[in-house]
Amino acid sequence: DGQSAAHLARQPFGKVPAFSHDGMTMYETSAITHYVDDAVPGPKLQPSDAMSRARMNQILGVVDSYAYPSMISVVFQRVVNPLLGAPVDEKAVADAKPKAEKSLAALESLADNSGPFLCGKDISLADLYVAPLMEYFSATPEGKAALSKSPRVKRWLEQISNRPSVVKTRPTLG
Repeated sequence: DGQSAAHLARQPFGKVPAFSHDGMTMYETSAITHYVDDAVPGPKLQPSDAMSRARMNQILGVVDSYAYPSMISVVFQRVVNPLLGAPVDEKAVADAKPKAEKSLAALESLADNSGPFLCGKDISLADLYVAPLMEYFSATPEGKAALSKSPRVKRWLEQISNRPSVVKTRPTLG
């Protein structure tokens, strides 16, 4: 249905997500998450201080531009294809692996050591953005190996994976 006329009217690239609220339609995860945090009542998920907010936005940018495409390529080959009965394309894994590892190293260097979350003492959009991706990637041999070289991200993932909201929204694969 991603290429249906109705979906393409909401999302011209035929991908997810597409979001509508109060008569406004938007796409792109970063724009949607920032908007929801600003528009919907509840705890704020964007740091108030400039340095932490910049760190959060940099993490979102790394995920959008580098981590997501490479890590999901590995996940698709190692997890999704076997579930569908399709062969694993080892070349696709080999091609994606260096950028996935470099992306994880960037996340490791950006992770704030002053608290349990990626941007410090409070949960932020960065945590909620990265958590599902890292859960998927860590389910692959390549992800497990890369995480062994990223102690801050590994520790963060172990903590965030136990949050009730993450547990409640975790998909079952297989």
